[in-house]
Amino acid sequence: MDPIAKPLGQIIGVVSDTHGLMRPEAIAALRQTNLIIHAGDIGSPDILEQLRELAPVVAIRGNNDRAPWAMDLAETEVVQVNDALVYVLHDIQELDLDPHEAGFCAVISGHTHKPSIEYRGDILYLNPGSIGPRRFTLPITFACLHVEGQTCSAKIVELSA
Repeated sequence: MDPIAKPLGQIIGVVSDTHGLMRPEAIAALRQTNLIIHAGDIGSPDILEQLRELAPVVAIRGNNDRAPWAMDLAETEVVQVNDALVYVLHDIQELDLDPHEAGFCAVISGHTHKPSIEYRGDILYLNPGSIGPRRFTLPITFACLHVEGQTCSAKIVELSA
C-alpha cells in the first residue's frame, strides 16, 4: 500500500455509500475539495468518474461493490496527507490493525450510512454517512477532513436532499 501524498492547504471531501447515486447537491458541495476519499459501496464506475471531474479520488471497494469494474479497487487504502497517514476501509468491524501502532491519525469507514465523528485517544474515527439513497431516517451527509501536522479533525456536512 503506497500512501498517496497531497500538498498542504487542501480540503478533503470524504464520502461513502453512494450506491450508484450522485446527487447534484453533493457535486456542488464537493467542488471546493482538493481530494475526495470514497469509503466504499460506490455502486457504479460512473460515480468515480463524476468525482474525478471535481478532484483526485481515492476509493475502496465496499461489500456491495461486486461487479467486475470494482475488482480493481482495494479493500483498504492508506492515504498520506502532508505528515499524516489516514487508513480507509468500508466496514469498521473489519479493522484488523491497531491504528495507533500503525501511525495513523484517522480511520475512515462507511457501511452504516450513519455519520459519526469519534476520537479514541488521539485517533479520529470518521464515518461520513451516505450521500446516496436515503436509508431509514438517516440524513444525507458527507464529511470534510482537515489535517494539520499529524492531527486530524472533521466536520459532518448535511445536504438538504
